[in-house]
Amino acid sequence: MILINQNFTKMPKSYLFTEVGHRVSDFKRAHPEADVISLGIGDVTLPLSPAVVEAMKKAVDEMSIPETFHGYGPEQGYPFLREKIARFDYNDRGINISANEIFISDGAKSDIGNIVDILDSQATIAVTDPVYPVYIDTNVMAGRAGKPLADGRWSNIEYIPCCIENNFIPKLPTKAPSVIYLCYPNNPTGTSLTHSQLSKWVEYAHRNNCLILFDAAYESYIQRNNVPHSIYEISGAREVAIEFRSYSKTAGFTGVRCGYTVVPSSLKGTASDGTTMQLRDIWLRRQCTKFNGASYIAQRAAEALYTTQGQQQTAAQVAYYMENASIILEGLTHSGLTCYGGIDSPYIWVKTPATTSSWNFFDILLEKCHIICTPGAGFGPAGEGYVRVTAFNSRQNTIRAVNRIADKLGHIE
Repeated sequence: MILINQNFTKMPKSYLFTEVGHRVSDFKRAHPEADVISLGIGDVTLPLSPAVVEAMKKAVDEMSIPETFHGYGPEQGYPFLREKIARFDYNDRGINISANEIFISDGAKSDIGNIVDILDSQATIAVTDPVYPVYIDTNVMAGRAGKPLADGRWSNIEYIPCCIENNFIPKLPTKAPSVIYLCYPNNPTGTSLTHSQLSKWVEYAHRNNCLILFDAAYESYIQRNNVPHSIYEISGAREVAIEFRSYSKTAGFTGVRCGYTVVPSSLKGTASDGTTMQLRDIWLRRQCTKFNGASYIAQRAAEALYTTQGQQQTAAQVAYYMENASIILEGLTHSGLTCYGGIDSPYIWVKTPATTSSWNFFDILLEKCHIICTPGAGFGPAGEGYVRVTAFNSRQNTIRAVNRIADKLGHIE
């Protein structure tokens, strides 16, 4: 008898974006003439920057001769990249992070999902709602989530609503959890926290001995000075937080796969026998067993982002997508839709008209406008009544999409 992990039987049969993909595929088969524009999944469309391409070509050439060939690399990542990250992403911002505290990954999603390996099976979880589904699903897989409830929640997870009533600023948990997931700038709402607002979470984690898992995948899109790029800008965060970053949205690495995780040496946890251990050491032990590292070519590509040319070219790509976000925000607002986000983030969180559900509005946009969005309900109960729109398509398609919505749906009351 082949016995499976019973926790998988509790999960929805389809991941959110898989379900979106199925519905879009069905629509395209039924309407092959339709010119469908995607503002749905957060995939980039601009090509890799010249600095990155040149670095990758050079790395490929190195791999082609015995003298410079690279096989297995360090599980933690090559020092040449970790040292650049420590300097440019942290030290130059006045943040005390060393290369030894940085772990190169094949993207933030993998490490966010895998970090639960080092947590106790009875650890309690709190998430903001709506929420990136990976935070929930990986804890369901690990058996921490409890039972699925009728409203879409899980019995052992505390959901902290982020909605218009609280200006999308989550309240602190009512019961102190073991682990708190935070993502800012937020996916899916596109909203952000100021320095003082994030400080309250760090203070709460200190008072209650909580671990914050901080997803900073969209930090490069921050425009306002009072919004922190890293949780480690907050005093005391080194003792309570792990930070995840990705080059996917920052530099178009969705197909290259590279990111990193920061686990400070001052962050410690306690075993059941009372032994205190550095989480950094536990995570390294996990990685050495289960991960062979991101490729040498991908890491050289990431290193190129920290050159003068790489920084300039990356900034230009971010500015391009943020201009798309402004076009969407202005255009949909002019059409009568209520929108949030899109200022420090490439995501716009759009309120559906009247009592229209998220999935119904998804169908309306697809069928009437041939536009793909992402239903907010797929991000959790508090996402019902919203859809997420992304700024990652081309400028031409972004303008066409906004104009279609205005033309097909008219002014929405």
